Parts: sequence; structure tokens; C-alpha cells
Amino acid sequence: MSRKILAVDDDNDIVDIIKIILEDEGYEVSTLTNGNNVLNEISKFRPDLILLDVMLGGIDGREICKAIKTHSLFKNIPVVMISASHNLHNLLKLPGSPNDFLAKPFDIDHLIKKVKAQFAA
Repeated sequence: MSRKILAVDDDNDIVDIIKIILEDEGYEVSTLTNGNNVLNEISKFRPDLILLDVMLGGIDGREICKAIKTHSLFKNIPVVMISASHNLHNLLKLPGSPNDFLAKPFDIDHLIKKVKAQFAA
């Protein structure tokens, strides 16, 4: 059974690239290009990991992360925040914070390492 990953980014090219890379690694990947339906998609898809962009076209991904991390059914799903802002490491210490952080632009090997690290944790 393959692990399931939900990738959320408002850039179609980025979610397409993430999907291709991770499906190549044997993961089942679902993608969203806005933050409006994240909790619904989590309920339906039941991901083992969520890759979540910080800025989602007017919606703050950090708020979505907090909603996931405080939700009784979803709080144990690891969340890796993705952003072009490189100063988000301090987010990792706050309540409702992501499990890890990936800076854009990311290289393929770095993305794969971050994903594998979450599954190894």
C-alpha cells in the first residue's frame, strides 16, 4: 500500500511537478490549487502527509496548518510548509505549527528527503 500525500499550492506548475516527482517515488498524490477545500480533501483522501504552501492566493497557509493541527482527526498528520520566504523556521516552534519547512525553489532530492524524513519519524 502506497503512502498518500496531499500537495496544496496555488501555482499549478508547482503542484504538477510535486505530483510527478512523488508519484515517481511510488506515492499516491492528490493536489489542490487553493486553500478553500483543504479540510474536505483531507477527510476524503486521508493523506499520510500534507505539503502546504504558505501563501495560497489570499489565504494564509499557516492558518490552514493551525486548523489541521488543532483538528481532533487530523492533528497527527505531518505537515510540511512550503514557501519562498526563508525565515519561517521560527514557525516550527509555535502551537499548531508544521512538522517541517521546505524553501522554494526546492530541488527534487531535497523534496524527496523531506518527505522520507516525515515517514521515518
